[in-house]
Amino acid sequence: MDYIYYLANTSLTLRAVQHLHSGRLPVCFMTVIHQIDGWIIRVKMSEFLEPQQHGDFRAFMNELGIPHEPNIRVQMALWGLETGQSPVDVMQRYQIAVVSHGTPDRQEIEEFRNQFVRGLGYCPETLA
Repeated sequence: MDYIYYLANTSLTLRAVQHLHSGRLPVCFMTVIHQIDGWIIRVKMSEFLEPQQHGDFRAFMNELGIPHEPNIRVQMALWGLETGQSPVDVMQRYQIAVVSHGTPDRQEIEEFRNQFVRGLGYCPETLA
């Protein structure tokens, strides 16, 4: 079961990661992609959630962002990552910024933000 959401900034993305680290959900993997206007996260569960869990998770994610239908380029990138292609290959092929793929990783997201801000010299709204 997949959940794909668009989130406006880094803080919201980190809240989603923190929630997934609670261990209450059977997370198979999480993919985090940064785009100029926000973040796309995909959470794949290793099994179907119970109706109550599904509703609770969707309610939580709807508080953070909006359900998202990615364009074909991002869909192909997500598929490539799921089939075992390396994030570097996917980034080069589809020209997208794969920040994290696999176990939800707060450090990768924070490091990406820090490097991006350092390179720009200021913090865009999406990286707040």
